[in-house]
Amino acid sequence: MALILRDETHAILGACFEVYREKGCGFIEDVFQECLEIEFEERGLPFVSQPSVELEYKGRILRKRCVPDFICFGKVILEIKAVKTLEDAHRAQLINYLKATRMKVGLLVNFGHHPKAQHERFVL
Repeated sequence: MALILRDETHAILGACFEVYREKGCGFIEDVFQECLEIEFEERGLPFVSQPSVELEYKGRILRKRCVPDFICFGKVILEIKAVKTLEDAHRAQLINYLKATRMKVGLLVNFGHHPKAQHERFVL
């Protein structure tokens, strides 16, 4: 069975792994956010950094918005963390972003883990 958006998620993860190889762990999330913006640009990967996404309730638009770290290729949400280990709250956050955007695929990448970046793939 083929993975949905396999090439796109592979390209995103490749950029994430390069940032991790270059910076290691121990920095705050904002540092990795900026490094990924540079890496995506260098690789020619289309992305929007920290887009403001409308939320709705019973058909009404809310004043509050959600802000995923990245939307890549217009189809994949990338949420990054810089924590010791991923927790269920991080997974729930990404799943909620997928629901809010009606996108199907999300990646959760943790730059705070040693000796390798953690990553999880979600499909709704």
